[in-house]
Amino acid sequence: MNNNTPVDETGSAPVPESRGPVSAALLDLLCGTSRDVGDSIDEISLETADPYGEDVQLALQLCYELHYRGLERVNPRWEWDPRVVGLRGRLEAQFEAALRRDVPGGTDLDAELDELLTEPAEPAGVGGFLQEHGQWWQLREYFVHRSIYHHKEADPYAWAIPRLTGQAKASLVAVEFDEFGAGRGDKIHAVLYADLLSAAGLRRDYSYYLDAVPAPMLAVVNMMSLLGLHRRLRGALAGHFAAVEITSSPGSRRLVDILRRMGAAQACVRFYAEHVAADAVHEQVMRRGVLEPLLLEQPALLESVVFGIQATGVLEERFDRHLLGCWRAGHGSLRPSLTTPADSPAAQPAQGIDMG
Repeated sequence: MNNNTPVDETGSAPVPESRGPVSAALLDLLCGTSRDVGDSIDEISLETADPYGEDVQLALQLCYELHYRGLERVNPRWEWDPRVVGLRGRLEAQFEAALRRDVPGGTDLDAELDELLTEPAEPAGVGGFLQEHGQWWQLREYFVHRSIYHHKEADPYAWAIPRLTGQAKASLVAVEFDEFGAGRGDKIHAVLYADLLSAAGLRRDYSYYLDAVPAPMLAVVNMMSLLGLHRRLRGALAGHFAAVEITSSPGSRRLVDILRRMGAAQACVRFYAEHVAADAVHEQVMRRGVLEPLLLEQPALLESVVFGIQATGVLEERFDRHLLGCWRAGHGSLRPSLTTPADSPAAQPAQGIDMG
C-alpha cells in the first residue's frame, strides 16, 4: 500500500493548517499534495527557524502525533517513513539544543525539588491571574490550550516503563494506573478532561483545537514526546513527570476554588478536584518511589533528571507569559487572536474556529 493511500483514522487528530515552510512541506508530504516534496524535505533549512516558533513546533507536533492516534486521512505507514523520521530528528536536535541553552543545568536535585514544593506567598502566573482577575472567557481559553496536553495526559510517560527496573518501574506504573482511571475507562484523566470541555461548552474531540493553540503549549507537549521517545532521555522524562505531579495539586486546588466561585459545572470542578487528591499522593510516589531508586541504581542520570525539571519550568513560564501578555493587553490568546464568548472585554468574532 502506498503511503499516500487515504485511510480512515477514526479518533485521530485533525489535519491543521501549516504555519510556515517546514510544516507546509511536511503536510504536503503526509497528505500527498506534492510529488516533489518527499525528495526535498531533507533539504529544508532550519538555520533561521525559531525552535520555539509556530512552524517548528507544529511540524514537531505532526511528527509526534503519528506515534499517538495519528492524523485524519493520513496513512499510518508515515510513522516510520525515513523522510519523516529524518526531519523529526533535525527538529528535535534544534528544540533540545534550545532547551539546554535556556536551562541553568547542574546536579542539585534537592534544590530543584525544594523550589517546586515552595508555594509563593502571593498568587503568581496564570493561576494567580485567574484567581484575582479571571473571567469565564479566559478560563475557556485556558481549557482550550490545555486540551492538547490533557488529551495525551500520562501517555508519554508510558514509554518509560520498559526503560526502568525494580522499584522505580513499579512506582511509575502505580502512578500511571491512577492516571488511566485505575481500571475504569470513564475515570481516565483524559476522559475526565473531555467531560470538562463538554461541560464548558467546548468540543471534546481529540485535539480538536490544534489549529487554535499556539506554539507555547505545543512546545510543552512536544517536550513530553521528545523525552518519552528517546531512551537516553529517560532521566529527564522522570524529572519532568515528577515536576508535573509536585506542582499539580496546589494548582488544581486553586482552580477548584476559582471554578466554584464562578459557578462552573460540576464536571469542570471534578477534573481538578481529582488532581488535588491524586497528585498529592503521586508527588511522594514520584520523589520517593521513582527518582530515589532510579538514581540509586543509575546515578549518572542525575543531571538528566535535573534537566527534565528545569526544561519543564522554562516551557511553562513561556506559556504563562504568552497568556498573561495577551490577557493584560485585552485580547484573546488563541490563534488567530480569538476571544471566545461575548463577555470578553475585547470581544471579536471567532475567525474560523468553532469554540462551542
